[in-house]
Amino acid sequence: MKMQRKVRQNRTSFIEKTLSLIKKYYLVLIVIGCVGFVGIVALYKMFIMKPTYVYAKVKVGQGYWWATTQQPSIWMVKAIQAAQKQKDLTGEPIAQIINIDYYPYLGTSQFNVFVTLKLRVTKVGKNGMYNFNRETIGVATPIDLEFPSAQFSGVIIQLSEKPIITRLVPKIIYLTKKYSYPWEFDEIKIGDKFNDGDVDVLKILDKAKGETNEVLLNDQGKLISSQTETYNYIILKIRAMVQEEGPLYVYGEEITMSPIRGFDFVTDEYIYNNFTISKIE
Repeated sequence: MKMQRKVRQNRTSFIEKTLSLIKKYYLVLIVIGCVGFVGIVALYKMFIMKPTYVYAKVKVGQGYWWATTQQPSIWMVKAIQAAQKQKDLTGEPIAQIINIDYYPYLGTSQFNVFVTLKLRVTKVGKNGMYNFNRETIGVATPIDLEFPSAQFSGVIIQLSEKPIITRLVPKIIYLTKKYSYPWEFDEIKIGDKFNDGDVDVLKILDKAKGETNEVLLNDQGKLISSQTETYNYIILKIRAMVQEEGPLYVYGEEITMSPIRGFDFVTDEYIYNNFTISKIE
């Protein structure tokens, strides 16, 4: 009996001491518990949970597809080309640049820039949604990227669990321009081209010209002058690298090409305005 009473007293004393220590150091214990929980989660993510990767094509810009903002200049293009990986606090990569394509923005010294990336993400539910850097991403959503050599935003135009492979096929395209000044034809050089960072995506193969006249009329359609002004009728033969999207051809990721449609473009040496596609073969 004495032995049992002593055991009970020791047990009660131990519990009281434990409760006293908890009350005295509860803040420290809470901090230790939080640190331990975070450590367990980190270890689980690092060594047990397999990371999820997706591939995204991003148009560099303000970040919203409906917003018209200034396009990147050549210095920004070079900075993005130098970028490689964006890493987290543990030094593990969360974003890696796979490919960069860029096209001149007509009439300016700026460019439309498209970056293909491999992203480490967290899958949200079963509906094909993902989180990157604590933000939900998808097609048409903005994304912020912070590489050592460049920090930029953009809008996601393509998202896939498989590597994104852009297949370009060469097409011969004939262009016409009805009213052009004589000096315009002289400025066009056969062999002039543009390279998107990987391949020559457009090249001038041949050119020809004829004469076309315009009779001057007023707003009511009446003849102002019996004299006519002479212009050149230009025909160009070019080779363009395009994507095949069903019956359509897409140049520069966004420009749909088909006969009768207008086509303005830029090469290394010239800006081509007001041309019309007459044939694609």
